[in-house]
Amino acid sequence: AHHLSDEQKPALVEVRKKKEIVRRELSVINQELNRIDQDLVQYEGKLTGSSGQDKNETSKAKDDAQGRQKFNTDPKRGIEALVASGLLNDTPEDIALLLYKGERLHKTKIGEYLGENKEPNLTVLKCFVELFEFQKMDIVTALRQFLGKFRLPGEAQKIDRMMEEFATVFCRTNSDVYSKSDTCYVLAFSIIMLNTSLHNPSVKDKLTADQFVKMNNGINDGGDLPAQLLIDAYNSIKSQPFEIPEDDKMDFTITFYNPDKRGYLTKEGGKHKSWKKRYFVLTDNCLYYFVKESDMEPKGIVPLENLKVTECKDRKYTFEIRSDEKFIKSAKTDSGGRMVSGNHENYRIQANSAEEMHAWIDSIRKSISKDPFYAQMQARNCCFFITKTFSLVLSSAIICSVTNITINTDGR
Repeated sequence: AHHLSDEQKPALVEVRKKKEIVRRELSVINQELNRIDQDLVQYEGKLTGSSGQDKNETSKAKDDAQGRQKFNTDPKRGIEALVASGLLNDTPEDIALLLYKGERLHKTKIGEYLGENKEPNLTVLKCFVELFEFQKMDIVTALRQFLGKFRLPGEAQKIDRMMEEFATVFCRTNSDVYSKSDTCYVLAFSIIMLNTSLHNPSVKDKLTADQFVKMNNGINDGGDLPAQLLIDAYNSIKSQPFEIPEDDKMDFTITFYNPDKRGYLTKEGGKHKSWKKRYFVLTDNCLYYFVKESDMEPKGIVPLENLKVTECKDRKYTFEIRSDEKFIKSAKTDSGGRMVSGNHENYRIQANSAEEMHAWIDSIRKSISKDPFYAQMQARNCCFFITKTFSLVLSSAIICSVTNITINTDGR
């Protein structure tokens, strides 16, 4: 029952593919739910006359989204922001619960925070592990649950501390099987090693069940663990490897939660001066645009720094975003899916009415920020301004995983 036949193996691969498809569909559904929540806040606000309580709830939602976004860049700053806005109590127990739930938090950053060898991180780690209910659970299932909440950091000392806490809690709740927490600690590491041995293609000599049992002889305070317990652990890992948590590429779900403004507008192309309908989102001093509202990632990004926005006189309901420099610093996705620098001298965007145009102009003006670095570099005519500009585009996009950055010359 623990071994798959040649006929069953393709079926297992197909099931895993279907699981990944369902996971992506759930991500799309969650994104749509966020948008529906935003619409409800807006319409309910109009129905109630935009009461102070409604505005307060909207403000809290935005503070929560921004705090979580900060966490995904710098966990300490994110937690401080949530505490400062009154959305999180500054206690190890409440911080641990935030990380355990993990809503819109990057698992890599959760692991990074829990692995720090300082306070309050160490106490938060203890509280975090205490939130798991390991009673009457086999150790492989417990490890799957534990390691599914965050991504293990790369440093051996951090992993060691985290596994020690896991072993302490798991052993205490399963004391009828394990005599000491050291037993659980050694076995947990042994299982992680087994996972690598069985599923890493670079490992040629795979551990057998007998070898796995023998390597764990005597770890239970000098005695042996039941052989069947070890064989069951071996078969579980062989049939289903640990899933390493990945940070969902939908970082923008967090970025675009409760934006300042959003909606469809018509944009003029850069090189080819055709007008195309695009979905725009204004948030965090950046203007993003998508081919369509349901897209996961933006087609283009315009950091609103040192720019000007004015009404165009030559086209109805149209406004222009421009810079005193020749080109506006921006980024876009090319046909190959890579993020490249834009090459726009200006952005001309058309609304559907005069009222909508003025609303967008006002919102964009409020979002435009000034960087004193800009004026200094203009005065000095410093070539390093190009580097500064491009780094701002990347940081605004919040795309830490993007590589293969190239310079786009087609101007679109």
